[in-house]
Amino acid sequence: MNKENDLILVDLDDRETGYGEKMDVHRKGLLHRAFSVFLFHENRLLIQQRALEKYHCGGLWANTCCSHPHPGQSLPDAAQQRLMNECGISGVSLHEAGCFVYRAVFPNGLTEFEVDHVFVGEYSGTLSPNPEEIAELRYVHLEELKKNMILEPGKYAPWFFTALGIAEAGRI
Repeated sequence: MNKENDLILVDLDDRETGYGEKMDVHRKGLLHRAFSVFLFHENRLLIQQRALEKYHCGGLWANTCCSHPHPGQSLPDAAQQRLMNECGISGVSLHEAGCFVYRAVFPNGLTEFEVDHVFVGEYSGTLSPNPEEIAELRYVHLEELKKNMILEPGKYAPWFFTALGIAEAGRI
């Protein structure tokens, strides 16, 4: 088992049911565990435009970062690791604001079917986006973002709509 390329399969109650290779899981549309991180600063949210080369949703805007924990890896550890890998951010205090299940089928035949855990934190430091993951990383005012999501929903990743509401409600 290659832990770096395996995802944790779960049931609707987020109980582990096994493991699967990342692309195979997405081709078959299997339910798996994921996380989304939202970093705020005052009334702004740090969002990313996904790199065009991503296996799905390339070029779309989404939350600060997101991914899947590997077998044996805790969600908080995975969130911290992904923040560093994608955004060059470390040591941010995060807390889980909630989770939700969503399913999205993409034009390339892949499916995201996830129990998505939403993590929230505050950050105003240096940004160092990984160009393999992120085309652009920037802060945007929440009201401006929400208006644009209504006017141009096709510019945003499908999970972002639900996850943003959970993240806002879960801010401390």
